[in-house]
Amino acid sequence: MAKSALETYGHDLVEKAEKQTLDPIFGRHQEIRRLLTILCRKTKCNPILIGEPGVGKTAIVEALAQKIAAGNVPAKLSGARIVELDMGAIIAGTIWRGQLEERLKDIMTEVKGSEGKVIVFIDEIHMFVQNGGTAAEILKPALGRGNFRCIGATTLKEYKRYIEKDGALARRFKQVYVNEPSVEDSISILRVLKERYEKHHLLKIKDSALIAAAKLSHRYITGRQLPDKAIDLVDEASACMRVQLDTQPEEIDELQNEKSKLEVEVNALEKEKDKASQARLPQAKKELNDLNNQLQPLLTKHQKQKSEMEKLTKLKQKKQEILIEIEAAQKRLDLIRAADIRREKLEEVELKIGDVERRIKKHDFIVKDTVGPEEIADEVSRWTGVPVSRLTGEEKEWVMGLAGRLKRRVVGQNEAVDSVAEAVIRFRAGLARPNQPNGSFLFLGPSGVGKTELAKGLAHELFNDEKRMVRIDMSEYMEKHSVSRLIGSPPGYVGYHEGGQLTEPVKSRPYCVVLLDEVEKAHVDVLNILLQVLDDGRLTDGQGSTVDFRNTVIIMTSNLGAGHLLSGKYCSMQVARDRVIQKVKEHFKPEFVNRLDEILIFRPLSKDQQRRIAKSMMKDVARRLSEKGIAMAVTKSALDFVLDQSFDPVYGARPIRRWLEKKVVTDLSKMLIKEEIGEEYTVYVDANYNGKDLKYNVEKNNGLINGISVKRYEILIQIPTMEKNKDDQSEEDEGGNEEENVETTSDSE
Repeated sequence: MAKSALETYGHDLVEKAEKQTLDPIFGRHQEIRRLLTILCRKTKCNPILIGEPGVGKTAIVEALAQKIAAGNVPAKLSGARIVELDMGAIIAGTIWRGQLEERLKDIMTEVKGSEGKVIVFIDEIHMFVQNGGTAAEILKPALGRGNFRCIGATTLKEYKRYIEKDGALARRFKQVYVNEPSVEDSISILRVLKERYEKHHLLKIKDSALIAAAKLSHRYITGRQLPDKAIDLVDEASACMRVQLDTQPEEIDELQNEKSKLEVEVNALEKEKDKASQARLPQAKKELNDLNNQLQPLLTKHQKQKSEMEKLTKLKQKKQEILIEIEAAQKRLDLIRAADIRREKLEEVELKIGDVERRIKKHDFIVKDTVGPEEIADEVSRWTGVPVSRLTGEEKEWVMGLAGRLKRRVVGQNEAVDSVAEAVIRFRAGLARPNQPNGSFLFLGPSGVGKTELAKGLAHELFNDEKRMVRIDMSEYMEKHSVSRLIGSPPGYVGYHEGGQLTEPVKSRPYCVVLLDEVEKAHVDVLNILLQVLDDGRLTDGQGSTVDFRNTVIIMTSNLGAGHLLSGKYCSMQVARDRVIQKVKEHFKPEFVNRLDEILIFRPLSKDQQRRIAKSMMKDVARRLSEKGIAMAVTKSALDFVLDQSFDPVYGARPIRRWLEKKVVTDLSKMLIKEEIGEEYTVYVDANYNGKDLKYNVEKNNGLINGISVKRYEILIQIPTMEKNKDDQSEEDEGGNEEENVETTSDSE
């Protein structure tokens, strides 16, 4: 027998409700009552649900189907069927003109013939207008007469774009606006759904996990709505745990991958005869042996856990089958049989499940069978890249040591480093302001004192890559129209679909460092755009989407008032700072300055601080040499010569780097090309006896290989004993490991 049009292109939600295959629904009483009221009208009995994706429009229709199945509806709707049309099936294959309309007429004829017992539900109803205007024209007369009841669902954006413009179509529908539920309501919805997901994944889901899912998804997952994103979070966290239970845990996978790498390395090193390979081979074998010792107990524990978990899974599946059997007996009103099954079968299975669960808990297995708030937080981190999980012991040490590591990179700016590090600490502790960026700073000071370097250092510490930073050169935004480059062009303009240079990177990577370089050069309208970012942690782009800046650290740099800081011999530093702050207040509007967390002033670098920077830059040159198997030793005299040639308090540290590249790196490059240096050589850099140039002594002495520790040295900074004085001693105290008169910096530093 051929299927009817409704059977071909739709499915009955009331039938699904009777079979209890629909998810239970919580709340939405007002929206459901509004649907019932509109459906009971004589004419224009067509509600249209309007709301953002994921707020629960389809769930409201399913709740109505469940009410009809339970008989809890007005007499006019008693025995009615709600048929959800599959728009994809209706439109698919309509290659000839009129095919879509013909299918639609068949559906309408069947609905009219049911004498009001069929209600059509069309999700994404705007597709009728979008894909063919004639389909909407066919619907209009039937929608107005009352013998064709239709429930539509669409988003507010699509409603305004396609349906509201057609006044004749819009007046035949009655709007029912569906708002996003609150976090508290979302938690209640999750609690109603919890049992379904536990049955599907055969896991326990803690109530605290549901609370965490609603709160964390609301805080960190943007562009989606509750309860949909919270439900997806619980579902995916449960699926992730189920995968780990049924396969190898992630911890074992990572160790096995590391083991494979070491095995490949050992095999390769055994075939090599050079000294560097032979020196590395014992260390690689030791690492491989240590890894095997670490991996074997984990594999044994996992095999035991897998055996117990398989038993538990089978018992839980058996329990589900027994519950279905009990439910079937109750539906037949065979209560004696239901009680017998519960007593004879269910209690026995539950006892066995309890025994297995106690054994699992006792052995402290690698993977748990319970989804808690930690698993939800881990899933949020995977989705967004924002670290919201609880701090482990190592992470706590890393966070508390952040300021110290940044101070080693950015010399002489302790106040600024401490402020930035404290902002990260507040965020990782979970106590940062929820509706503002993690920190917003204005860095002031002369060129080359470390303003941009601190932003790069923070990005490197947070993401292990200083390029993972959204950098905007504000000198490119000096015109009023450049606002559109920052947030994206409005509709109808060139570049509308490309997005903004600030909003798009933050939208794709919400946890990041945003550097606005030379902010004083930006047009005042560009600065006005930043006000809502600093105050509310959000920005609306040219496409109308709201971009979340609450997980960013915003750093702005400026050279305003730098001249006052450089005139140290004419006034005190405090007077200079006051003049700089006054300059800032004169240039920027009060509402802009008032929204900043801190204005941090970077001091000009002293000669001693520039010496430390020169030393660090020389180490960078040595690291490049070490990649070619060449060691490097630098005397104090050589460092003094570098500073004499490049030191300039006005331009800060940048001239040092330029001079090193132009002189030292160029000289070493020429030596490499001429084959004067090569693998296993050491280059000793010293000043000439007259102190007017550098000299390079070369020695082939396996300088990179230390036979005792088997470490490859990156740099050797040699300080002759006769040149040591009080200043040198302070340098050694800050510099690192000292061994007689030679400082060494190795890979382990």
